Amino acid sequence: MGRNASEIAARLAAVRARIAAAARAVGRTPESVILVAVSKTQSAEDVTAALAAGQRIFGENRVQEAAAKWPGLKRMWPQTELHLIGPLQTNKAREAVALFDVIETVDRPKLAQVLTAEMSRSGRRPACYVQINTGEEPQKAGVLPAAADEFIRLCRDELQLPVVGLMCIPPADDEPSLHFALLAEIARRHGIANLSMGMSADYETAIKLGATHVRIGTAIFGERPPASPPA
Repeated sequence: MGRNASEIAARLAAVRARIAAAARAVGRTPESVILVAVSKTQSAEDVTAALAAGQRIFGENRVQEAAAKWPGLKRMWPQTELHLIGPLQTNKAREAVALFDVIETVDRPKLAQVLTAEMSRSGRRPACYVQINTGEEPQKAGVLPAAADEFIRLCRDELQLPVVGLMCIPPADDEPSLHFALLAEIARRHGIANLSMGMSADYETAIKLGATHVRIGTAIFGERPPASPPA
């Protein structure tokens, strides 16, 4: 195992230990928190190091990047679960439904309708999360909190999408606990069990407030290399 691979394995073990401790601190079992290793812009070699260290759930931001990297890895590691955690364009919905096991970024009616049609066409039904823009940031994807109840009802009741969770990305400069608490409250109103919230800088706070999935990249892989421009 190369130096980088051993470093990734060590970081992964450290993150898992901190997740377990954060869960136990609030009376939860470590198994109640699922680690999504954010592998966007990471090389197949570094992802393989995490796979070899036992990690099986990964998050990618872009359909094109995931399509180039993951089919071969999934053939080698068939138990892998792949989450889309970046914004999804409607013209990429067919590819996303085919490639991903979980789509965490359902955030507008048009996308929900296209996903419903593609799931019906293909027979493949990846689990869906509704992304909530808890900070109401204009540059960020996600349905606004005031529109969340109506949108969740549209997705679940009218379109019959398999919505199993909610996701948020708090503003970088805000106290994240306010956003995590808001997401948890919206989920409670709808009886939604899964909360994807918390990243490398704040996942312990997210676990305290009920996160079932934490999305961690930097703490596992180190600082991300710069992304290549879109093709």
